[in-house]
Amino acid sequence: MNGIRAAMNKGFIDWLKLVNPDVIGLQEVKANLDQIDATIFEDLGYEIYWYPAFKKGYSGVAILTKLKPKSVKHGMDYSKYDDEGRLLQVDFDDFSFLNAYFPSGTTGDIRQTFKYEFLDDIYGYTQDLRKTTPNFILSGDYNICHKAIDIHNPISNKNTSGFLPEERAWMDKFTESGFVDSFRKFNDKPHNYTWWSYRANSRTKNLGWRIDYHMATFPMEERLKSSIILADAKHSDHCPILIEVE
Repeated sequence: MNGIRAAMNKGFIDWLKLVNPDVIGLQEVKANLDQIDATIFEDLGYEIYWYPAFKKGYSGVAILTKLKPKSVKHGMDYSKYDDEGRLLQVDFDDFSFLNAYFPSGTTGDIRQTFKYEFLDDIYGYTQDLRKTTPNFILSGDYNICHKAIDIHNPISNKNTSGFLPEERAWMDKFTESGFVDSFRKFNDKPHNYTWWSYRANSRTKNLGWRIDYHMATFPMEERLKSSIILADAKHSDHCPILIEVE
């Protein structure tokens, strides 16, 4: 979301009051909890779970929830990802919500390699988790467009990080292993995006990428009631996705 502090300065709190989600996952918060006024969220009835990166002003995820979790797990037991605040899990009575911020590979080969390592490791992590926790949703910024329908210009971006063949193949493998792309369950139309570059008036022209997902395990599928992209919420270069679960 390009920083929770920036979002709060762009009307995020008013939006949160209006939409009033039970649970919300935030990625790329770029702040420690003591750098914001957390009472704003507490006054709205949220419990706050925060997992920043060691590096100041970088990465980090958070979950705000009005449903009291029975347990919370910070990280995925890999220090190289956990040091960057990449994964946060809250467990409720009948399902778990995982909030993830996948690495970006746009800065060059070193981070692209790191991204591939993360993809391999979170795949294994989620496969293991499914054995003990069959009902969960892995939400967040995956930094990958899965299919051509998910990006405004698939031909010119075919060699761009976020739409590379290897990344898309991983998405195939991941979904085929037992996950439902909740948005695509309800909407098979093109031109639905969750991120737009700040360049070239991309958002106004809707020249975007769909790189944010609520991926639900197969046993959760019948409990999914709706999923919509809230493109009018402009608190960062991403927009929220709403998912309704029974």
